[in-house]
Amino acid sequence: MKVLIVGGGGREHALAWAAARSERVTKVYVAPGNGGTATMGGKVENVGLAATDIEGLVGFARSESPDLTVIGPEQPLEKGIVDAFNSAGLAVFGPTRKAAQLETSKVFAKDFMRRHAIPTASYEVFREYGPAKDFLEFTAVYPQVIKASGLAAGKGVIVAENREDALQAIDDLFNRRVFGDAADEVVIEAFLTGQEASIFAVTDGSSYRFFLPSQDHKRIGEGDTGKNTGGMGAYAPAPLVSGDVLKKIEERVVIPTLEGMRAEGMPYTGFLYIGLMIDDSGEPSVVEYNARLGDPEAQVVLPLLESDLIVLLEASLQGRLEGVPFEMKDGAATTVVLASGGYPGSYEKGRTIVVGEELKADDDIVVFHAGTTFDGTTLRTSGGRVLAVTATAATLRESIDRAYQAAGYISFDGMYYRRDIGAKAFS
Repeated sequence: MKVLIVGGGGREHALAWAAARSERVTKVYVAPGNGGTATMGGKVENVGLAATDIEGLVGFARSESPDLTVIGPEQPLEKGIVDAFNSAGLAVFGPTRKAAQLETSKVFAKDFMRRHAIPTASYEVFREYGPAKDFLEFTAVYPQVIKASGLAAGKGVIVAENREDALQAIDDLFNRRVFGDAADEVVIEAFLTGQEASIFAVTDGSSYRFFLPSQDHKRIGEGDTGKNTGGMGAYAPAPLVSGDVLKKIEERVVIPTLEGMRAEGMPYTGFLYIGLMIDDSGEPSVVEYNARLGDPEAQVVLPLLESDLIVLLEASLQGRLEGVPFEMKDGAATTVVLASGGYPGSYEKGRTIVVGEELKADDDIVVFHAGTTFDGTTLRTSGGRVLAVTATAATLRESIDRAYQAAGYISFDGMYYRRDIGAKAFS
């Protein structure tokens, strides 16, 4: 069978890698892909179509007849790519535009959780600067979390430690428009304490199967300092999510979410990503929903999947997920993101990337590409997050050590990475 992966980041490289490992798959197209998928060879081929070129992608799928299309990033989901493929009679894995509002509108998500009694932080919604300013000056207890409601590439969340920072944040959002239309609505919510964890599921709208729980590292600096990024590294499984905690997440979050979406006439099918805060008592609260796999979490949960990903996705589309085995490997995985100097602010592109020969012979190390291009001879940087170096091993500690060892075999001018990925698991 043939598979089309839509997207060009590290998550999509990981999806293409997983798809290519399936014995059922003979061809994997990636649109647009990146330097990593360009150099995979064999079954994998890049397609020169942007992830948001809905018309072009539908046309490509009609002409090349992939048996399954998997949507990676959130932007095409917001634009209704799944609806367009469904209308054309093309098999596609992902939520519809309405269902994807769980991610594409934080206001929708918060109101949905309120309607269905799903635990989350208390919040207020603002559509103008003045009322938000009044709330922050006279009502709020700090810290406060300020979020652009729309998509902002993982950077539209500001944790304001004091009133001055909060007022600056809403000025940036409402007046300076640093996130454009994504901040037409702004959510201001109470700050939750605890540790964050990420839960990923495949769901056909009723049944669901969990990947191993993981933990992301959003801040640019070690010790979780500095600005938010799209993610600087991750590991799985996260010890924070014990069996008891996972049961609470199922009962209080996952089941009410799927039941609520069905009740509201927009059944949710696809990957469901739930970002959670787990407090010191093991009580979970939802920080956010995402309508796709996380990045860089996909780069640790997919290498730990024992079952055939494509078989699982097909079963989900056909509404028979409940009867399909979903097995994970023993052990752990860690990924370390190598970023361009200056990210998440301004950074230079076009830096030559050198990958040591030591990495090519190790089956337990996979270098997933995010912001790279390949011109046939040279690999170069093209984004803020450039590579995600993933290591699998028998223990989490070993996977961390091996990921950092592997990162040492890669270089490009200005390369930056955090050196404390996974440390939370041992604190």
